[in-house]
Amino acid sequence: MATMMLGGLAAACSGKDEPGPDGKTPEAGTKKPVTFSWLVYDRTEGKVRTDWEIFKEIEAKTGVKVDFQVVSQEGLTEKRQIMIATNSVTDFIQVTTQEGRENGPEKVFLNLKDYLNIAPNLKKFYDTYPEAKALATGADGGLYTVPVLEGDAAGKGFNFIWYARKDLMTKNNLKEPTTLEEFYQFLKALKEKYPDTYPLVSNSPIGDTGLYTVFGRAFTGIQGFFNLNPANDQYAFAPYHSGFKDAIVYMNRLYAEKLLDPEYSLLTQAQWEERILKGKSLVTYFWKADLEPLTEKAKKAGAPADYEFDAIPQFAASGIKNYQYSRSLVGASGRAISAKVKDKERAVQFLDYLVGEEGSNYLSLGIVNKTYTIENGKPLYMKEFGASPYVPLRRDYGVWYDNITLDNAKSRDAWERGLNEKSKAINAKYEKYIIPAPKAIVKTEAELELEKSKLSNLNKFLEQKMTEFVTGKTPINDTTYNQFIEQAKKLGADELLAMYNTAYKRTYGTK
Repeated sequence: MATMMLGGLAAACSGKDEPGPDGKTPEAGTKKPVTFSWLVYDRTEGKVRTDWEIFKEIEAKTGVKVDFQVVSQEGLTEKRQIMIATNSVTDFIQVTTQEGRENGPEKVFLNLKDYLNIAPNLKKFYDTYPEAKALATGADGGLYTVPVLEGDAAGKGFNFIWYARKDLMTKNNLKEPTTLEEFYQFLKALKEKYPDTYPLVSNSPIGDTGLYTVFGRAFTGIQGFFNLNPANDQYAFAPYHSGFKDAIVYMNRLYAEKLLDPEYSLLTQAQWEERILKGKSLVTYFWKADLEPLTEKAKKAGAPADYEFDAIPQFAASGIKNYQYSRSLVGASGRAISAKVKDKERAVQFLDYLVGEEGSNYLSLGIVNKTYTIENGKPLYMKEFGASPYVPLRRDYGVWYDNITLDNAKSRDAWERGLNEKSKAINAKYEKYIIPAPKAIVKTEAELELEKSKLSNLNKFLEQKMTEFVTGKTPINDTTYNQFIEQAKKLGADELLAMYNTAYKRTYGTK
């Protein structure tokens, strides 16, 4: 161990690789060994290991040994923030792109822009993904992170679907609903057939799968309270849309007729799952990747042998675009290098390798013929890994592991290519609804302060008041709704809306 540490230290202090007799830098496999520290956390699928084969392969190719500094998932954010505040980050670390932009110019993170002449893969990455470059760029023009890729460039990968009990639909000859009225009648029919159930359940009022988010979008065309309106490429505040009141009235109708779980606003994730597994609720909106695992879990818990969830179509009000945003192309986090790393050029070259095709394949796919194969020129995870390949991949190989991988899109693509026919059919059913996600916006310090001072309180008010409307605590009429809108304005809705549009136009210009 002492020998390894001294060898790594010597390489780190050398500044750069010595050129060979022909004046060229040695190939990766002949470089002097060096060790870089890297902050990670243990995932539920499996703990971080020192003997993952992909890192043995990477070390053989680059001469770089990774020293993982492991913390718990719960303690990761605090640990990272302390490291940033004290300028003591590990050599490699995943941070939010905002943390990179804010702290990079303060010499916490290395300015990658200064090293692009020795990092062709990084240069190509920033040229290929302007959004990633915008998110990585600090106020001084430096590049401080390599944002993680989350979605495919075509903007077709997506996460969420409507679930419904296919076995009960078949048994009772119920057709798939395709409109909001048909969905209401669908829930009503299920309630009549199974009076002890609350047919619709939501795992949250807000968030991507939240009741208010899903129905708000169906009636207004706006995803969440604030978001880009795909109809005009401008940010909008959903409650200002005339359809938002209709959404509240609709949800109140479901609640009043006991078609919606009366505790929808209070349920924990575990309680939501219990209702699904025990057949107390029959319809929900959730991550598509969980459909089959939940079905299998229910059967193991004693559900009928024919118990089955399947996807039903997505719907929207008349005149409203029926869409779902794809996964974001570029994520909100990125890999950074400490400004204090001893061998800066070597660290950049290592990051450049991981961004390149070979390094990226190790982190996202693993080792060919061990974790994936190539079929028709495309990677496909080994069939023996089953419907949830990410579990053995992460546990046994360190592949597709959060805070380590740089390209989740590549992993998801390999996974979805190996899906069974049912899952492929679900993807095909939803394909027509999916449109590219909005690009992330870069906010100034003043804009961040405005958001920090206004958004949380506004969101709390909106959620609370909507719950009062839906549950009937506050009657829904012109007077109460206008009061709702006026209070939202007092809490900063107009200021936030103007800020989002200003920041968006500044970051990307206008069409």
